[in-house]
Amino acid sequence: MTDPAEIGVFGGSGFYSLLEDVREVKVDTPYGAPSDSFFLATVGGRRVAFLPRHGRRHTIPPHRINYRANVWAMRSLGVKAVISPCAAGSLAIGVKPGDFVVCDQFVDRTSGRPHTFFDGPIVTHLSSAETYDPTLRRLAIETIRDHGITVHERGTVVVIEGPRFSTKAESTWFADAGWEVINMTQYPEAWLCRELGMAVVNISLITDYDAGVLEGTEAVDAVSVLEVFAQNADRIQKVVLDLIGRFPSDLDALGARSALGPTRGDGQAMSRDDIRLFETGL
Repeated sequence: MTDPAEIGVFGGSGFYSLLEDVREVKVDTPYGAPSDSFFLATVGGRRVAFLPRHGRRHTIPPHRINYRANVWAMRSLGVKAVISPCAAGSLAIGVKPGDFVVCDQFVDRTSGRPHTFFDGPIVTHLSSAETYDPTLRRLAIETIRDHGITVHERGTVVVIEGPRFSTKAESTWFADAGWEVINMTQYPEAWLCRELGMAVVNISLITDYDAGVLEGTEAVDAVSVLEVFAQNADRIQKVVLDLIGRFPSDLDALGARSALGPTRGDGQAMSRDDIRLFETGL
């Protein structure tokens, strides 16, 4: 199979269940099995690969997701740009349940997750200063606005290990640091996309205030999170499908692939004759 997709979406079955001519494919990777089969479809004239990151029946908790397999499989299908929508909590009073946040930064508070493809033997260092692609972020903001949804143009998402929610003390700590969003899946998912030369954009759908953020609100629980997400599922689906059609025709121009050039720690910049492992077809 040669490059059956150019854009990838990490999301549930709602994104592709109503599309026509959806094709299901299984992808093997050097890192084991991805969360599920991939679902290939055409949206707005673009070839798209959808993967439910938790599995189609939501059976994989965030700390058990095989992020490396998921991202490697996306890249092996030809994907060059990824949309990574997620449910998230708010750490700021002004960021309300039902709002969308297009995050521009992350803070990693996970523990023990395999989080890099660069395990050697060539030492590689890639900057994470701007993990989320600015062009795709701008397009996402415009799309969300056009759908009449309240959108926050930037935000820092702190990614916790899960599956437990934060204590009030942790939540207060994160909020006092000035971070706006809390989630369990953005790291290492978004970062691994960058390591394989794929541009990535996040849309966080706010489902609740995290514990300790707003006095008088009850502590977050899984049932309430899923209820709010279900109520807004149609909105995030429409935004993502619309956004796909607005992606640049030349995804290489986003620069995610070229950003890998000066990353090798052996002192040799990548030349056109070098071959990255993910490009060997494994």
